[in-house]
Amino acid sequence: MATDSDADVPVPCLASAPTWRDAGIRMPMPALQDTEGPRLPEGLPPVVDAHVHLFPDRVFDAVWRWFDQYGWPIRYKLHTRQVVSFLLSRGVHRVVALHYAHRPGMARALNAYVAEVAREEPRVLGLATVLPGEPDATAVLEEAFDAGLCGVKIHCHVQCFSPDAPHLHEVYAACAKAGRPLVMHAGREPSSPHYPCDTYALCAAERVERVLKDHPTLKLCVPHLGADEFDAYARLLERYDNLWLDTTMALAGYFPVPIPRRALEVRPERILYGTDFPNIPYAWDRELRTMLGMKLDDAVLAGILGQNALQLYGA
Repeated sequence: MATDSDADVPVPCLASAPTWRDAGIRMPMPALQDTEGPRLPEGLPPVVDAHVHLFPDRVFDAVWRWFDQYGWPIRYKLHTRQVVSFLLSRGVHRVVALHYAHRPGMARALNAYVAEVAREEPRVLGLATVLPGEPDATAVLEEAFDAGLCGVKIHCHVQCFSPDAPHLHEVYAACAKAGRPLVMHAGREPSSPHYPCDTYALCAAERVERVLKDHPTLKLCVPHLGADEFDAYARLLERYDNLWLDTTMALAGYFPVPIPRRALEVRPERILYGTDFPNIPYAWDRELRTMLGMKLDDAVLAGILGQNALQLYGA
């Protein structure tokens, strides 16, 4: 639990710590031919996938072309309604729908699209997006909130910004004012040299700490457990009450690094289960099976699998 005195002391810089780049992890990476389960195991508490991507068909197709060439092969090339049906039919209780705009002028149309999907299927919790720095960014978000979207997703790698850049303040302020959580891919990884910017130059735990200090009422969730600065983000989680992390791809054993179990243990009530579905190169339930193998306390598991996400989004 954070205290005032804790918040005044910066998280130690990990610049000298080994990085994924130092370890030789490079994109593109191969697909795994692992076996998938037919549905969730019986007896689990409600499962909320807090990191699912939904886009219009043409945007999905463009995203998949990029991943196939520069990231990893997409195992599940399913469009929006197929994605929703796939997960719900396999026992997932709710899905949190994320998307992002990579150029000015896209966000309003994308937000309207996801809002419509959420109206059609109440088990979808739709988030908005905006391109930080684009004209009328605050108005774009206010309109999205009025349409029923319950948070915001932005992506440092795709949208080329640092978390502590000045033009982000209006996004943070709009989310804080509305009480809507912000999901921001602010970790350095997973990265690719084919992003339009150097993710290591943009992203660092210290930059996120500035955001947490400058915007104490902002509810901020960083995906991938902050990959690859797992220890730094675990320390931030201990010190700041306005930070959450999601597990997306960090527990799947896909990247050749140790599973960052400590990040789940320091404040498990601030951890959300997420998958990145459908843009994954392995079985849809791989990360869940890994988590179940950790033999977590029943209450901790129930929180991570769903209760924490429902509480964060007020669902």
